Amino acid sequence: MRKITVMLLAGVAFGSVPVMAQQSNAPTTAGSEEAEIVVFGQGETRQVQEVSSKELLILAPGTSPLKAIEKLPSVSFQSADPFGTYEWSSRVSIRGFNQNQLGYTLDGIPLGDSSYGNNNGLHIGRAIISENIGVTRVSQGSGSIGTQATNNLGGTLEFFSADPSDGFGADANLTYGSSNTMRAFGRINFGEAGGVRGFLSGVYHNADKWKGGGEQRSMHVNAKAIIPVGDAEFDGFFSYSDRAEQDYQDLSLEMINRLGYDHDNYFPDYAKAIAAARGVYVAPINNLDDSYYDASGLRKDTLASYGLSATLADGVTFKIKAYYHNNTGQGTWGTPYVPSPNGVPMSARTTEYDIQRGGVFSSLNAEVGDHEVTVGSWYEHNDFTQARRFYAYESNTTPGLDHTKFLTNPFFTQWLFDFNTDTLQYYVQDKISLGDLTINLGWKGFQVNNESDPRIQGSLAAGKIKSQDWFQPHAGVAYKLTDKAEIFGGFTQVTRAFVSSATSGPFATTQAGFNALVTRGLKPESSDTFELGARYNDNVFNGVIGVYYVNFRNRLLGVQTGAGIVGNPAILQNVGSVRSLGFEAAGDVRLGGGMTLFASYSYTGATYRENVITPTAVIATKGKEVVDTPKHLLRGEFAYDNDAFFGRVGANYMSKRYFNYLNDRSVPSRVLVDATVGYRLDAGLRAPLELQLNATNLFGIDYVSTIGSNGFGNSGDNQTLLAGSPRQVFVTLKAGF
Repeated sequence: MRKITVMLLAGVAFGSVPVMAQQSNAPTTAGSEEAEIVVFGQGETRQVQEVSSKELLILAPGTSPLKAIEKLPSVSFQSADPFGTYEWSSRVSIRGFNQNQLGYTLDGIPLGDSSYGNNNGLHIGRAIISENIGVTRVSQGSGSIGTQATNNLGGTLEFFSADPSDGFGADANLTYGSSNTMRAFGRINFGEAGGVRGFLSGVYHNADKWKGGGEQRSMHVNAKAIIPVGDAEFDGFFSYSDRAEQDYQDLSLEMINRLGYDHDNYFPDYAKAIAAARGVYVAPINNLDDSYYDASGLRKDTLASYGLSATLADGVTFKIKAYYHNNTGQGTWGTPYVPSPNGVPMSARTTEYDIQRGGVFSSLNAEVGDHEVTVGSWYEHNDFTQARRFYAYESNTTPGLDHTKFLTNPFFTQWLFDFNTDTLQYYVQDKISLGDLTINLGWKGFQVNNESDPRIQGSLAAGKIKSQDWFQPHAGVAYKLTDKAEIFGGFTQVTRAFVSSATSGPFATTQAGFNALVTRGLKPESSDTFELGARYNDNVFNGVIGVYYVNFRNRLLGVQTGAGIVGNPAILQNVGSVRSLGFEAAGDVRLGGGMTLFASYSYTGATYRENVITPTAVIATKGKEVVDTPKHLLRGEFAYDNDAFFGRVGANYMSKRYFNYLNDRSVPSRVLVDATVGYRLDAGLRAPLELQLNATNLFGIDYVSTIGSNGFGNSGDNQTLLAGSPRQVFVTLKAGF
């Protein structure tokens, strides 16, 4: 802790050396009634869209902002729950790149790689309450050059907290619905635009699982303050989140055919789980891995930041922000593969996490003639501790353990590592405005040092490895054809740094395997992205079309061996490249009378370019389609809003997805329909009373949501699928005082 504090203070002093992502291209202020829901990146030299807070507000309260952006071109999102917040199942991919290959920030604060393994950040749902998000910006390419991320090979998601400026007031909503869902949200706003302003808010959310036993609950507190002082402005943000989610059972195609989409873990039937651990099954269950007793994901996060933005001279702006993040986490699994020492034929296996990371980023922006030059940097130190432990159940008749609470007093620690990661990144950018022509030129570079220090090594690796690429060029142009139409194009090269973790990356293998990786020079993944597109915007139509080519090099493949619950070390290696060719289109039409239409379509042709060669076999992946990458995504929406009555119905089509590398197993295409209806009543309060009804999966289809929950195999079936939730209905009352 002391090391982090000293580093933060030193970072503030270091801030006079440039840095920051939220500068000249800061988003429009959210919350305006006139704001469009989707803005298609007017003036940008790359494919980018912004989604306003209104998009989240029309969805079921508590819905993840990741689900809100699935309507955008080339964005694929899946989750096994109706809100998109269940982290074991949450998956977002863009143009064939998975969520660990995308960048994520909140007000510029790096959120890591969004992995469930939780090694360098936190999911956006634990960083900010959805009602407090102002704007979400999605870059389908590698994203802004100044993004605080070393993994954004295939896209960037930037979230910006809302900036309340409407005086003192309070907002509240209460939601009840399917699966005994109860959610209460409250926020107190204070201050005026241009003056001291901010908010304090909290939410409690609890719902039963839609199948099986157990619940998923969270408590979350946010606070934000902005204090102007002369030509400068200070800002502070605080978030505390406590989340406990009991898991759904991972399925295979064979299990779905034999057991059904509604099949789940044994909880709360402890006796049935004990019998199964002894090899006594109740048909149609016929093996250990069909069900486990219980499983869960527990996370507690504290995130805080403080920043300064100041005008140093005419056309010269300096920004700096320091941040700190602390996380405690446990992922639990009732495993029949390791008995408790007291004779119970199973135990509770955990993967445990502790993150203490802090950093600072800043930028210096200067307008000089036709040029807008920005230089910036970012430094982060991350102390991450990870362990694999086993805990005893009390007896053969009483579990004595609660998977929704942090377990203590293990009887065995399989491995325990301290990981230290130091990240240093800089960037330089010049935006040149020549009348109707805009040119963006620049580059970024980074060095990431990873170190693994074992306290209990077990069978996994320790050592040091470094990722370094000091020159990653970015270039783009945008040209206005008319006041309504423009064309754009660009090129970006990005490298992805290695991660420090015992469950993913170069340390998630044996010591001999790691030594071999270092000896033969394991290369970090990198990508080249070429984009070309056009935009059009007037009072009736707003839209974009684009094409892209991506060359993804030095792909790293970690091959899982055995069932996920066993936790065998992966085999990691560079296995060649991926080529992606794609087309994107999206637009909305204002029909008048409060009616709008929205549609988007994307085609992604992503294929492996080489076979995978292992010491014992050649895996014929050349020409095969990239796993978890639907070729076709089509979305359509009709919305109506006359200030009193409002509603929307949307359909989401996703083509089939492969879940092994040889493409001999896939899940079929599906169409999901969601709907919202509501009514606003003027009751003389600060804002109208609002009654809103939301339905997800309106027609109640059975489908597979997430694939790859336990990784991807080379061929055949695999227990790595999660069923999507059936129709769920929620009613919400909203008020503003």
